[in-house]
Amino acid sequence: SPRVSGGPPRASDVRGDAVRIAAKLREAGCEALFAGGCVRDRLLGLEPREYDIATDATPEEVRGVFPRAIGVGEAFGVMLLRRGAASFEIATFRADLEYRDGRHPEGVRFADARAAALRRDFTINGLFEDPRDGRVRDFVGGEQDLRARVLRAIGDPAARLSEDRLRALRGARFAARFELSVDPATASAIESLRGDLGGV
Repeated sequence: SPRVSGGPPRASDVRGDAVRIAAKLREAGCEALFAGGCVRDRLLGLEPREYDIATDATPEEVRGVFPRAIGVGEAFGVMLLRRGAASFEIATFRADLEYRDGRHPEGVRFADARAAALRRDFTINGLFEDPRDGRVRDFVGGEQDLRARVLRAIGDPAARLSEDRLRALRGARFAARFELSVDPATASAIESLRGDLGGV
């Protein structure tokens, strides 16, 4: 069905476009999964309006499938593809190298889905979904934390949040938005960063 002219795309239209993008990547021999917030929101019973796609395709391979894809963080494996009024981020599975400035990694290395999940901030954001059948791939316990309504950092909370100080603010926002309790170790890590958020 057509989109309303000039208005935002409907959630069902956006998901349909995301499914088709993932299918084209698979036709090219690549893995393609929905990632992060769109998976979290669906499990919470919300209708995602943005879909991020994680893949084992490199940026060059993504551009080979989608010549109009734009590199918005190509060194980090991130491409942007527009479909109608919606934009889709297509990111290569990656693991971060060392963080030195409290905001950005020195670089990345391309990896697999598990490594890509382990580099994310909170378990509820570390989920993948197979667009073909809706099955969730959970390497970090995010489904269990969503059911328990708990916000928990992936790995060691102090290390994960100090890598990128913005994560402390994101944690507070997610806890408030979704009415989550905060895992004590994660809460302690957020508290420890409260005086070190300058420039974030």
